[in-house]
Amino acid sequence: MKCDEATGQDLIKRIETNYLEISRIGKTFEGANGVYPAVQGIDLKIRKGEFVTLIGHSGCGKSTLLSMVAGLITPSEGVIVLEGKEIDGPGPDRGVVFQSHALLPWLTCAENIALAVESVFPRMSRKEQKDRVGHFLDMVGLTEAAQKRPAELSGGMRQRVGIARALAIRPKVLLLDEPFGALDALTRGHLQDELLRIWEKFGTTVLMVTHDVDEALLLSDRVVMMTRGPAATIGRIVPIPFRRPRSRMELVRQSGYQHWKGEILEFLYGEGDAKRRLDGGDSHKSDALAEGAALVSKADK
Repeated sequence: MKCDEATGQDLIKRIETNYLEISRIGKTFEGANGVYPAVQGIDLKIRKGEFVTLIGHSGCGKSTLLSMVAGLITPSEGVIVLEGKEIDGPGPDRGVVFQSHALLPWLTCAENIALAVESVFPRMSRKEQKDRVGHFLDMVGLTEAAQKRPAELSGGMRQRVGIARALAIRPKVLLLDEPFGALDALTRGHLQDELLRIWEKFGTTVLMVTHDVDEALLLSDRVVMMTRGPAATIGRIVPIPFRRPRSRMELVRQSGYQHWKGEILEFLYGEGDAKRRLDGGDSHKSDALAEGAALVSKADK
């Protein structure tokens, strides 16, 4: 296993400390029947150029946390700081790709990307904007589809447009909320490889939500495991020691791969069993908890 592990110097050369800092973050949802503490006491420091994955059961607040980093949801407590500046709303320093591509259906691929480029770089010349759009379409292999509308594309192609649009504004952090979750296994694997290639080229800081342990192991520098809600928090952080660049086929054949996969699965299933024991099998949860859990679960899909 030692031959597969990256040295500390490999990471030190690539990343800087405290680039994105999440400090004592909590979020409480209020409904007709009361309040639901979705997440609490979240502390996480992400280094520049690092690829970090959030993983956990549905409804544990992964997407809620990602949305707070994106500035789409306001924390109930705590603070999130990116490169020394507190996040208080959405901004072009963070690019977001959701499971649903969120492309404008009446615009072509090129026009969807151009709209983002024009809004972030209004002083850029038309030629520069067009060249930028073309560059990122080419990067995701969609130059020939530039004039097609989303309805004319496959699900995987639409997600590639979404990734190109997010990267075209050159964000400091790329936020990915299960971007491949709705795709078939073959397309998913292809796009994971594409994302790895793009990340290795640009070194963008990435925070990603996934349910897929194999995806987390392939892509991540660290895997952050969330406990079950209510009041979910970080249960454990696992550094992934495999060298980069990574090859999917080589990675799964390494002896250490099954070890680290087992570590993550053991936590996720063990934590779930412990939670059920703590609850004592009580099926009479309050209406407030049930309503809040439904809200978080919906956001987490």
